Amino acid sequence: MLKLINRRWIIMSMSLIGGQAFAQQQPIAYPESKKVDSVDNYHGTKIADPYRWLEDDNSEATKDWVIAQNKVTEDYLSKIPFRNQIKKRLEELWNYPKNGAPTKHGDYYYWFRNDGLQNQSILYRSSTPNGTPEVFLDPNKLSTDGTVALGSMNFSKDGKYFAYMIAKAGSDWQEGYVMEVATKKLLDDKLDYIKFSGLSWRGHGFYYSRYDKPDEKSKLSRKNEFQKVYFHQVGDPQEKDVLVFKDDAHPLRMGGVSVTEDERFLILSTSEGTSGREVWYRDMNDASQKDFALLIKGFEYEPDVIDNDGDKLLVRTNHSAPNYKVVLIDPKHPEEASWKTIVSEKKDALEGAGTGGGKLFLSYLADASSKVYQYDYKGKLEHELSLPGIGSAAGFGCLKDENEFYYTFTSFVIPTSVYKYDIKTGKSTLFDKAAVKFDPTKYETKQVFFTSKDGTSVPIFLSYKKGIRLNGNNPVLLYGYGGFNIAITPSFSVANLYFMEQGGIYAVVSLRGGSEYGEAWHKAGMMEKKQNVFDDFIGAAEYLIQTKYTNPARIAIMGGSNGGLLVGACMTQRPELFKVALPAVGVMDMLRFQRFTIGWAWATEYGSSDNPEQFKYLLKYSPLHNLRPGTAYPATLVTTADHDDRVVPAHSFKFAATLQADNAGPNPVLIRIDSKAGHGAGKPTSKKIEEVTDVWSFTMYNLGMQVK
Repeated sequence: MLKLINRRWIIMSMSLIGGQAFAQQQPIAYPESKKVDSVDNYHGTKIADPYRWLEDDNSEATKDWVIAQNKVTEDYLSKIPFRNQIKKRLEELWNYPKNGAPTKHGDYYYWFRNDGLQNQSILYRSSTPNGTPEVFLDPNKLSTDGTVALGSMNFSKDGKYFAYMIAKAGSDWQEGYVMEVATKKLLDDKLDYIKFSGLSWRGHGFYYSRYDKPDEKSKLSRKNEFQKVYFHQVGDPQEKDVLVFKDDAHPLRMGGVSVTEDERFLILSTSEGTSGREVWYRDMNDASQKDFALLIKGFEYEPDVIDNDGDKLLVRTNHSAPNYKVVLIDPKHPEEASWKTIVSEKKDALEGAGTGGGKLFLSYLADASSKVYQYDYKGKLEHELSLPGIGSAAGFGCLKDENEFYYTFTSFVIPTSVYKYDIKTGKSTLFDKAAVKFDPTKYETKQVFFTSKDGTSVPIFLSYKKGIRLNGNNPVLLYGYGGFNIAITPSFSVANLYFMEQGGIYAVVSLRGGSEYGEAWHKAGMMEKKQNVFDDFIGAAEYLIQTKYTNPARIAIMGGSNGGLLVGACMTQRPELFKVALPAVGVMDMLRFQRFTIGWAWATEYGSSDNPEQFKYLLKYSPLHNLRPGTAYPATLVTTADHDDRVVPAHSFKFAATLQADNAGPNPVLIRIDSKAGHGAGKPTSKKIEEVTDVWSFTMYNLGMQVK
């Protein structure tokens, strides 16, 4: 075991002073994090990287460091007197049936259901939506501890076959399998080395994307290059799969093939990162077309093919429309001048498009809340769907010959409900309502707007128990993401409900960098403008203080992945503004992220230290490089996992080691490293509850809250 040095502080007991709980501090001994003489030269600027050795997740030194850090963290958390109470209440809240929306494939309706505390949701089927459910595939039987989860999946168009992928221990690497639907028999087909791939059927075969066989030792950290697309025929061994796409001249270029519903068109979308696409097509009715032809040149915009209308293609695009529009493109005349606008750009951002019953279903965001409209393929508006209120709706679509489908709706204080939609009448009917053990009428959500540093109006969703007083002393959990063109919209979480139940305010900031207000909003928070995102988040905290919701000693900030970067940047820029910081699986080293797994793809969002000008602004906010010795930082619980091959745990390891060394204040700095877990997808319920228990225990203890 590593020697314990570098004494800071640990909370050992609590006392009441003026009605509030305050921590009594005693020293804590952090594990030794040795420093090495590692220096990089970035365009003439030398940057030390003393914890470079923590990037090697296979070394014995790193493994010992992880064990030692987890021991210190567990020792700290075990002394929090209400930790078990939190876990018990979370299990009570979590333990309710959760049903997904049914979808029809062949002769059956399929849906996911979790009885309450099952580690993985089970895929059921029935001949009618209300019929007796039959287990079709139970992922809980794929492992003893629930750490094997389903990934991408799809049914063949005739409903005869079901292809699915599984992910082990949270890794992005997946394995593919095929089932015969009628018998539920698992066929001999097995596909390996799949990553960042969908499944799109044509006949009794499907398209998928994979990499060459990785080196087992470095597969969780090595840069991913040369993705290829293959076609797999059911019954064939993987060695017989047909190569459909590769680009040896561009090793970082990715590709995926989808098939239109009538199986006439193959659509190949390629990308050079997380922003921008190029679109190619192949008309299978045209015997003279032997290969893919260019439809939309990349990579400046974000086009998506929705469907074909005969020999033409319906496309959602932000070409000359930052909020997106729908156009009709003749593949034989793909130049933009020949496009026909079907649905024009609106004030609200067009977030997605689905099809069903020969209709288009366009989902918009109005101040980060869903609005959905039904159009015909010519662009005629037929219905606006009636949604229950401010929230998020999803699942709009079915086959062309169907007349109904099921969709979901959720909000911060309304658990996910399932609705049946009649395409002819445009009416929605409640199909399934979740029965969570709480009274939603006691809670409310409101949206407020504040002015950010540069004058931009930014919204915040505030959710809390009714009757809250603006006394400047409410505990607040401030959450954000702010990047990659991803909108953070209202959704229900029993974890967040618990915090609100205990008197906390859950605040979600609609930061720039997301898609809440279209591509202009996204671009205002990316590349050299990334600082706007941090200014928005800091501005939200200042607004909540000025309006007497809270004060700096009662604010916790939380974010994961790109949101972990957000938390890291804001706590280093304004450490005095927050009491607790919760960066999860965060991108903390902005100078080296592109060297691991899929990190290079984020250069289209962040820039890269390989570029001299981009290096300058990355260095200004990189969380790892802006920690300063002798600074008092918020109480920090860093969370990551050993199988995270999206944002490798080295980011969190190096950040935690540096923060423990630099922190001069009394607040604890801990790191929680989960095992047999990854970036978050597919995490079993048991692990979710354990992690949330620890996060809330740490947060509430350091905010001076008491369990009610």
